Amino acid sequence: MANLKEIRNRITSVSSTMQITSAMKMVSAAKLKKAQDAITAMRPYAEKLTELLQNLSATLDGDVGGEFTTQREINNVLLVAITSNRGLCGAFNANIMKAIKSRAEFYAGKNVDVYAIGKKGNDGLAKTCTITDNKSAIFDDLTFENVAIIAEDLTQKFLSGKYDRIELVYNQFKNAATQIVMTEQFLPLAPMAVTASASNVDYIYEPEKEEILLTLIPKSLKTQLYKGIRDSFASEHGARMTAMHKATDNATELRNQLKLTYNKARQAAITNEILEIVGGAEALAG
Repeated sequence: MANLKEIRNRITSVSSTMQITSAMKMVSAAKLKKAQDAITAMRPYAEKLTELLQNLSATLDGDVGGEFTTQREINNVLLVAITSNRGLCGAFNANIMKAIKSRAEFYAGKNVDVYAIGKKGNDGLAKTCTITDNKSAIFDDLTFENVAIIAEDLTQKFLSGKYDRIELVYNQFKNAATQIVMTEQFLPLAPMAVTASASNVDYIYEPEKEEILLTLIPKSLKTQLYKGIRDSFASEHGARMTAMHKATDNATELRNQLKLTYNKARQAAITNEILEIVGGAEALAG
């Protein structure tokens, strides 16, 4: 059994760890509230924009998406890995890297590159994949304007013919304890599902529908990427809060176990000392 000093040192160490994880949990909880409000407020706008595109598509014949909908033979694929810049968030980043590797295997025989948004994804995938860009700094100032620059860069890579397909891989925020790994086709635009309610709505368009559609498509792509990054940002804080909560619980349990061990060892040491004193007294008396 370890001596009392070693146990006391371990108790102090575990208590310090527990304080750190508890503080990180509270920080992540505060950041999560802000990030959750941002993605919750954005989703109705993204859904309405999609609905408007569906209505426009329902009233137009033929291919009106131009270069954005061009289906080419898939030879070059770009996977956009949206991760975080920091760790200590459970399997949050590992799940994305696993999904990226799975998609790379799906496109076996094709040229597959990775566009990293997040330092952890860049570092983790660098050994097994070809990283073309690293946009980790986006999380320092996460605004629609800054994300729009990245969306334009991705769009240009597709329109120039450098890549035949671009996909987004990110964690979709469901709640603080649950994140869903999503793989979305970014370009070319997939055919839009037209619902009965969408085709029955009568809008008055100005200017022409084709011009509006070609204007909305780039806006929709920027919104899609911004929504994906916002989802990932909220998921990161939710995953970290959950991970730090579990770490705090584990540290508390370990500290309690160490205290029990310490008390038992201390009691045994006291008992041995009493026995030694009694034995010595009896020896003198004899």
